[in-house]
Amino acid sequence: MSTKQETPIATNGSKLPKVISPSKLAHVVLRTGQFEAMFQFYKVFLGAEEAFNNGELGFLRYDDEHHRIAIAGLPNILPKDPTSSGLWHVAFTFDSLEDLLKAYAQRKAHGILPSWCVNHGPTTSMYYFDPDGNQIESQIDNYDDPLDADRYMRSSSYKENPIGVNFDPEVLIGMLEEGADAEKLKMRIDIGPKDFQDIPQRILPVEKVE
Repeated sequence: MSTKQETPIATNGSKLPKVISPSKLAHVVLRTGQFEAMFQFYKVFLGAEEAFNNGELGFLRYDDEHHRIAIAGLPNILPKDPTSSGLWHVAFTFDSLEDLLKAYAQRKAHGILPSWCVNHGPTTSMYYFDPDGNQIESQIDNYDDPLDADRYMRSSSYKENPIGVNFDPEVLIGMLEEGADAEKLKMRIDIGPKDFQDIPQRILPVEKVE
């Protein structure tokens, strides 16, 4: 008897039920060959607390969930292949542009720098790489109302450039210190077409987290 799971297909106009959606995304688990480096990186990067750590398996939390990140140290783990298919990045949201830039400055003090800073339109985002080369996004929502973000993503401007406009976080910090309106700084300008070829692929290795 075959154990292969078949995907049901609606026939004769019948409708299949919509699967109930989860209430939230609980956690992300990363396997690694360098447990200590990865565990300490995420502890610093997220300002997280240790929920559990036995030297091979570690849980980190930074909010009301018992753990958001788990690191599993396993033998015989091969280096990450940047050309393979799979998960591209995990994103973490801050409440404000000020908080996003504060986290940037604090991470910089620990020797953690972003590889790409970009205003996508719906979000203002900074991309980092962990010691294994996994990509992490720190972001803020540029629109308070999700419907406004939806409208922007249906606009001709976003269709022309779904990638975004690069920015320098040091410049934004300076502008905020001079009294610039954060809401205006979040609004993306139009620079013409961009596509996936315009996304930087450079990985900044994290040698040591202080």
